[in-house]
Amino acid sequence: MNKLIIATRGSKLALWQSEHIKARLEAEHKGLEVELKVMKTKGDIILDTPLAKIGGKGLFTKELEDAMLNGEAHIAVHSLKDVPTEFPEGLVLGVITKREDVRDCLLSEKYDSIEALPENAVVGTTSLRRRMQVLSLRPDLKIKNLRGNVNTRIRKLKDGEYDAIILATAGLNRLGLNSEVKYATPISTKQMIPAMGQAALGIEAINDPTVLSLISVLSDEDAEIETSVERDFIQILQGGCQVPIGVNAKLKDDEIVIRCIVGMPDGSELIKEKSLGSKKDYRSLGKELADTMIENGAIKLLKRAEELALKEIL
Repeated sequence: MNKLIIATRGSKLALWQSEHIKARLEAEHKGLEVELKVMKTKGDIILDTPLAKIGGKGLFTKELEDAMLNGEAHIAVHSLKDVPTEFPEGLVLGVITKREDVRDCLLSEKYDSIEALPENAVVGTTSLRRRMQVLSLRPDLKIKNLRGNVNTRIRKLKDGEYDAIILATAGLNRLGLNSEVKYATPISTKQMIPAMGQAALGIEAINDPTVLSLISVLSDEDAEIETSVERDFIQILQGGCQVPIGVNAKLKDDEIVIRCIVGMPDGSELIKEKSLGSKKDYRSLGKELADTMIENGAIKLLKRAEELALKEIL
């Protein structure tokens, strides 16, 4: 095989990610040509409606998956947090790459932390997970939906539509945008638990041995272990963009520290857990923690949270 086609969205971050994988693959495999097929997804087209109301994060992957299933592309590069835990027949999650900084980041022209924001300040985010955790810390804050690519979101902040916005630190680092605003402050994972898979790239591929062998050189063992725990947790709870849920697994030597949270979008009710486990047991840790959360009432709380999000907030 001497040519590989990557299906990609056209946003700056998606193109950076695909170009990054293209360069790495061409460096690893001399003589391999990698081509980008740029496409628009439903999530890119519908920008005036919160994701949770129009179907969640699968909106950013369906058209790319169709291109692969139709033989127009071999792989697609996603932010792993946007990748559902189940795949159409014929497609697989082929590779998970080394993680960037997993933390969320508060951006503001005037304030350097959540605590420093004035009463009733307007904070921009579309994420129910971020909304929940911000409001649990500061119930007085006003949350305003924020859609568009990273550059568009930063422009809206600079235009004064928001006092602060929250984005993923990894995306800012990859695009070199930290200096675009006066304050870009990463938020501790103890204060705000990230999304499943945050800061890792997931390479979805056709289930073809040749293709999977070509991309396997980009796999990162630590990221595979951490995100497997997170994805197992999410799969058991059936949590996606429509519900406020966060989970983060961190590998430290031979131990894995896992933090998780579910709750109401307004931050009024939360269930949080932290667990420790052995690296060798990583295939069971996410499921075990999810079972603990279910025993503590997580499923019922998430159902109420989804109803509130769709009927009242969104």
